[in-house]
Order: sequence, then structure tokens, then C-alpha cells
Amino acid sequence: MALKIRLTRVGAVHKPHYRVVVAEARSRRDGSPVESIGTYTPTSKGNPISIDLARVDYWLSKGAKPTDTLNAMIKKARKAAATA
Repeated sequence: MALKIRLTRVGAVHKPHYRVVVAEARSRRDGSPVESIGTYTPTSKGNPISIDLARVDYWLSKGAKPTDTLNAMIKKARKAAATA
């Protein structure tokens, strides 16, 4: 069972809102996730991403692979958490 940390869309038309989820690699984009670990709202001002970094570390230790987009977002979230 290969796991991926990726985005799933839950927003309306022209109002994007995403959940950061851990899901099986072969499941559909909006299929049922193993766990939801954060949110991403690209249209919001300030900090558009909210991720539970402890759960990200847990899933990475279990072998989950983040997508390229989520890898960049996790790095930004870690940098923001370090400066806060």
C-alpha cells in the first residue's frame, strides 16, 4: 500500500479550497483519504496553508511520499513555523 501526501479539492466553482490528505497512490483525486492533515486556500490573504507538521512527520516516517507541490508547501510551512 503506497501512500501519498497530496491535495484534494473541496471548493466550489471559482472558489478553490483544498484539503491536504494522506491517501493511497492509486486512489482517485477526491477519493476517501486515510487522514486529513491540513487545508490550503489559495485565495486567502496572509497564510493560505495550514498543515499539522507533526502528522506530516509521522506519515513521512511511515513511508508516505509528498507530491512535488506538497513538498514545496511543507518546506514553506516549516520555515514559517521556525520564524514564528
